[in-house]
Amino acid sequence: MFPVARAALSLAARRVQHTAVRQAHHKHEPNFHDKYGNLVLLGGAAVFAAVWGYVFTQAGMEWGLSPVGRVTPKEWRE
Repeated sequence: MFPVARAALSLAARRVQHTAVRQAHHKHEPNFHDKYGNLVLLGGAAVFAAVWGYVFTQAGMEWGLSPVGRVTPKEWRE
């Protein structure tokens, strides 16, 4: 094997070992997402459902109803 390639492989292996040791000794403290992530997600889903529930039931919109038979043309004005 070429000396440069051998040195690169040993350097890469050493870096991987160093990263593994560092991660093994690192204490993981819960951050905001660990603490409140699910709560925020559920709160957003509840607000989403409440807003669309209001829109579908209370906003007075008529969804997908055909105007055929209900709309009559007005007399032509000149």
